[in-house]
Amino acid sequence: MLHLILASQSPARTKLLAEAGIRHTVLVSDVDEAAVQAQYGVTDPHDTALLLARAKAEAVAALPEAEGALVLGCDSVFEFDGEAHGKPYTADVARERMLRMSGSAGVLHTGHWLVDCRDTDDDGAARGSGATLGAVASAEVSFLDMAPEEIDAYIATGEPLHCAGSFTIDGLGGAFIRKVDGDPHAVVGLSVSTLRGLLAAANVRITDLWPPR
Repeated sequence: MLHLILASQSPARTKLLAEAGIRHTVLVSDVDEAAVQAQYGVTDPHDTALLLARAKAEAVAALPEAEGALVLGCDSVFEFDGEAHGKPYTADVARERMLRMSGSAGVLHTGHWLVDCRDTDDDGAARGSGATLGAVASAEVSFLDMAPEEIDAYIATGEPLHCAGSFTIDGLGGAFIRKVDGDPHAVVGLSVSTLRGLLAAANVRITDLWPPR
């Protein structure tokens, strides 16, 4: 049976996969994102999202637990005013960002990287493709005007502190989003249609990961 491993600790990503009927397990990588970015010097938000997704996928693919599995790494970066915004982590950073984002728009880039760890010499149905490839799904997010009091109340919930761009679309932050142009799943952190394309390149149908009926 096909085994997909999600190399991410994001509850939103695993929930999205579960709701899409995609069987998977979670194995979190120990990738130091800051160190990876420092090593490669990538500043473009689009490329940074893909670089970090690849680093996470390849770190987990190297583990014994990944043998025979498909490994998916994901990472999201919010591009605003030409700057790359990851997780704010602190209330002060989140507040400064959200005050700027109020009534404006930015682009959320979610990188995906798939590594096929199945045996390429297997003559059976589970023969691996040896694929290691990625893609980025992006969507423009337009925000409503946000009063400082609303921003402070939102930050007090703790939700935006560990989200790329300091917001979510599938939680409390959805109240401040006016519209999304592009794949809304990319804003959650994992584009199912992008995953389908990567799986196809590895000779796997996404329906093969649906629960048996």
